[in-house]
Amino acid sequence: MDLNAIYTELIMEHSTSRHNRRKLDNPDLSEKGHNPSCGDEITLELKMNKDIIEDLAFTGQGCAISQASTSMMIDLIKGKNKEEALKLVETFIGMIKREISDEEELEALEDAIVLKNISNMPARVKCAVLAWHTLKEAIGEEN
Repeated sequence: MDLNAIYTELIMEHSTSRHNRRKLDNPDLSEKGHNPSCGDEITLELKMNKDIIEDLAFTGQGCAISQASTSMMIDLIKGKNKEEALKLVETFIGMIKREISDEEELEALEDAIVLKNISNMPARVKCAVLAWHTLKEAIGEEN
């Protein structure tokens, strides 16, 4: 099985997975993200414990890439503090914009590294970064 097939499988798995797609009871933060160019819409909900993102989940709809990217981001960010989360957001966006290509740095993204090749598809970039920008809005504006 070639890498592209593995990547495609991982994206499809995450895009249909339900484990991060839910509403939180009494979230501390809620942020909507919308990509008008293809109609992706998500709402991120976060439970904070001081600086730690204790839980986060999303609702909404969109293409496989936006949904998979959101799910991968949640798996990666849950349990991290705001600073760590924002650094991972910058790393992901940097990877998609091709500003960061250092493999060691990108390994921090875990599963989300499979979205690296989206940078070759300009029309899909907004789909991949939607959740990451939305998270940045949610936790970045508090500082």
